Amino acid sequence: MARRTLCVVLGAVVMLSLAGVARASNPNGRSGQMPAYYDDQLFTINFKELPPGGEDSNLNHNKSINTIYMCDQCEQQNVMFISLLDAIQGDGFNPLWQEVQVSFNPGFAPHQFTSDADILNAQAAGEITLTPTDEVYRCSVVGPK
Repeated sequence: MARRTLCVVLGAVVMLSLAGVARASNPNGRSGQMPAYYDDQLFTINFKELPPGGEDSNLNHNKSINTIYMCDQCEQQNVMFISLLDAIQGDGFNPLWQEVQVSFNPGFAPHQFTSDADILNAQAAGEITLTPTDEVYRCSVVGPK
C-alpha cells in the first residue's frame, strides 16, 4: 500500500511540474513578448502565430492585415535583427500581421532597420528583397520598450 501511495504522489508531483512548464511557455502570456521597432522607436509586442487554417482564411479574406518584417537570413549569419512593424495603435493598426522576410542581396551586409520607410527605401535601392510568407500572427503592442 505504501508503494502504491508513493507512486500516486510521485505521479502527481510530475504532473504538477509539467503543468508549470506548460504555463511558463504559453505564447499568450509574457513568454510571447518580444521587442519590435516602429518608426525608429522600440516597442514590446505580444506575438502568437495563428493556426494554419486561420492563416489561410485571413490571407484570403482580410484585406487589412499589417506587416511584420523579419530576417531569418540575419539570424543564420549571427546578425541580430529585431522585427519591425508597419503600424501601431492609432496608425492604421490591425492586430493581425503577415510576416514578410527581409533578405539582403549580394554585396550588402545584413543590418538592422528601424522603420518600414527604411525597409521600403532599401528595397527600392536594390539592397534587399522582400518576400511575403503565408504566416500570420496575432500581435498586440503592449508598450514602449
